Amino acid sequence: MMQPMSAYDPSRPESSSEEPASEPQRRPYYWLPNALTTGTLWAGFYAIVAAIDHNFARAGMAVFIAMIFDGLDGRVARWTNTQSEFGKEYDSLSDMVAFGLAPAILAYQWGVARIADYNVLWGRLGWAATFLYAAAAAMRLARFNTRAAADKRFFEGLPSPSAAAAVAGFIWLASEYQLSGLPALVLAFVITSVIGALMVSRFPYWSGKELNLRGRMPWAYLLVIPLAYIVISAGPGEALFAMFAIYAFHAPVLWAWRKLFHRRRDSGQTPLR
Repeated sequence: MMQPMSAYDPSRPESSSEEPASEPQRRPYYWLPNALTTGTLWAGFYAIVAAIDHNFARAGMAVFIAMIFDGLDGRVARWTNTQSEFGKEYDSLSDMVAFGLAPAILAYQWGVARIADYNVLWGRLGWAATFLYAAAAAMRLARFNTRAAADKRFFEGLPSPSAAAAVAGFIWLASEYQLSGLPALVLAFVITSVIGALMVSRFPYWSGKELNLRGRMPWAYLLVIPLAYIVISAGPGEALFAMFAIYAFHAPVLWAWRKLFHRRRDSGQTPLR
């Protein structure tokens, strides 16, 4: 009488199993972070189109809307555990459009055409300032993608969304108050150039990544949200430009203060005998 074959035959290789391997299941909501990243790209594209049409206030608003989408896509990807290399690259390309090209074109459209009426040299300097900002944004994003931060609490250099907010906020404010004249135009290109330089600098900027929105937060952080809402509602252009300008320039100011303070302290010490 023949013995029934056992379920496991060691002479057969494992690859010869007739049962097909089960395909990995797709995680739910895998599309949501990429949809938010598309929102960043859309807002950046709209900002460029609005700047070309000389709707500078709308272009500035679009840059801030892009910041909201950009702040959500990474957090949603972590919350839903849907991070991917595709999402990382897509986010970087969208950031280049929204926070690199859009603010540069916005500053160019607002100022270069008018400043060239004063002098051809002024026009070329304005063109160079806006291009250098776009190049700095590209280098800032490339450095962020290829270099791991030593301290997650701080960014190395000014983040590109904050840089875009400072430039777009100034143009938004200038268009609302109808600032004109050579001093205003020169100030716009100085701000654009300095903000671009801060992006590729090594100044540390607080990232806020240590804040756990799911956990318990200090009451002082909770007060910031309603206060920011009240201030922004009173004057959105003024408030947003002030907030991001302070954030952009606080790092070099603190660095200069520390250098000056340590120099004075060292000069006041008496040598030991």
